[in-house]
Amino acid sequence: MAQSLLIPPPGFDSLSIDEKIDYVESLWDTIAHAEEVLPVPDWHRQVIRERLQEHRASPDSARPWSEVRLELEQKYLTRR
Repeated sequence: MAQSLLIPPPGFDSLSIDEKIDYVESLWDTIAHAEEVLPVPDWHRQVIRERLQEHRASPDSARPWSEVRLELEQKYLTRR
């Protein structure tokens, strides 16, 4: 890194929690678009291999994302 950055950046503390979350998500999205420079740790690859192996051994145990998402939304969005 060529220069020191102010942490948090100027004005960040005056943002609402929702605005801070949006800021951080936008920052991460900017980083994530550079997929070719983001290292994937070997343990991530191992977890993926294990989960694929488990799924192939028992494909009927999987649930569709739409179902899981709805369950999570009902669980966590109703708490707000």
